[in-house]
Amino acid sequence: MSNKSRARKLTGIGFLALFMGCLFALVFLPTPYVIERPGPVFDVLGKNGGINVITIDGAQTYKTSGKLDVLTVSVVGNRENTPSWLELGLAWLNPAEAIVPVDVMFPPAVSTAQVEAESTAMMEQSQQEAIAAALMKLGYTVPWHVYVSEVSKGSPSAGKLVAADFILKISGVPIKDVDQLRTVINQKAPFGPLSVEVTRGGKAVTESITATIDKTGKYRLGILAGYKYDFPVKVKLQLSDVGGPSGGMMFALGIIDRLTPGQLTGGKHIAGTGTIDAAGNVGPIGGIQHKLFGASNAGATIFLAPASNCDEVLGHVPAGLSVIKVTTLTEAKFDLEKIATGTNPASLPTCTAK
Repeated sequence: MSNKSRARKLTGIGFLALFMGCLFALVFLPTPYVIERPGPVFDVLGKNGGINVITIDGAQTYKTSGKLDVLTVSVVGNRENTPSWLELGLAWLNPAEAIVPVDVMFPPAVSTAQVEAESTAMMEQSQQEAIAAALMKLGYTVPWHVYVSEVSKGSPSAGKLVAADFILKISGVPIKDVDQLRTVINQKAPFGPLSVEVTRGGKAVTESITATIDKTGKYRLGILAGYKYDFPVKVKLQLSDVGGPSGGMMFALGIIDRLTPGQLTGGKHIAGTGTIDAAGNVGPIGGIQHKLFGASNAGATIFLAPASNCDEVLGHVPAGLSVIKVTTLTEAKFDLEKIATGTNPASLPTCTAK
């Protein structure tokens, strides 16, 4: 074999080795990113796993039609198993997907299991808020109680308060809601230990707790507080395998549709997203761009979006999808009623450039 032939062979082997090395890196080497993409879509007026998503006992329910879709975002990868560089490249070319640093989705000090547990807890609380908002919108009286949902380890409340305690008073001030709870803590804590009155298992308990100051200068007891509602109607939502709070508004609309005569959707395929509180305020969510594509892929023609997400909606609306912006459950219900009577969705409030 001549020197020239030997050189060509060695060069070919070198290029092949380089190609194989690059291919190995593209497919197998870990990356510092995960991928967000449209996730499964669930019709709250339909079934999930053969079971009605919304089940109601204790009140008259009505048949309806059309669809009210709850949208989700799927995350490809986690801290222990990130996508390959090849997968990231394909995601970069897809307008429905986004590449996100793994530290954003899974903070270094928090395990994947903890992130998933927090997401599940937010979903459960969101469902309770949606039921409360829907029932109160329909005129029901829904009493609520502020309660301790979690006590942080090593916090001032550890060993004194426990999950499921109902908070009655802070230093003599009756507690009505979570916002007021935070306000009272910050008003009273600078003057010494707080007297925290709770009910536990039906018995009154009072604890003296010294709040700590966080990095923002706010006083904290080291608890997570939420609401427990006394619902006059039993409503069960069967989507426990979906995490996060973003389905709240659509759950509330679905409950209203099932508890009122007629078809709130007008028989149309409607999707949407947005958090909700018991007062019916619709809040922003994450991943709305992916949810827009998820709604379009599922066949929806109308999308209800929180007004506070409008800056992320602009420029990312798939063809054939009409976006209606809402700030409250009342607005969302009114818009659907207008659509049901034949109003063109394009004539309703939408996201516009400022």
